[in-house]
Amino acid sequence: MICLRCGYCCLTSMVVIVVDPDKGLKEGNFKAINCLEERCPHLCGDEVGQYSCAVHDKKWYKKTPCFSHGQIERGNQNCRMGEHILAESRSKDKNK
Repeated sequence: MICLRCGYCCLTSMVVIVVDPDKGLKEGNFKAINCLEERCPHLCGDEVGQYSCAVHDKKWYKKTPCFSHGQIERGNQNCRMGEHILAESRSKDKNK
């Protein structure tokens, strides 16, 4: 799945994150957060389509619960939720 950086998953889901990216995937370095109550500390940006994650480029990212959480699509397809959120955002911007 290709994440389109809409921010939906990172802002509305309950996820398990790596607490300290420099320590990697080690026991005791995970934390469950409800993103509706606590913003993921690795999420950068404040605008739909402009979000980025501080750990997406780590070599171990594909082994994280966060990566598995977002894998709705098979293969290299755009995330359907991301396409919808971005289309809604563009539609709102046109109607301003």
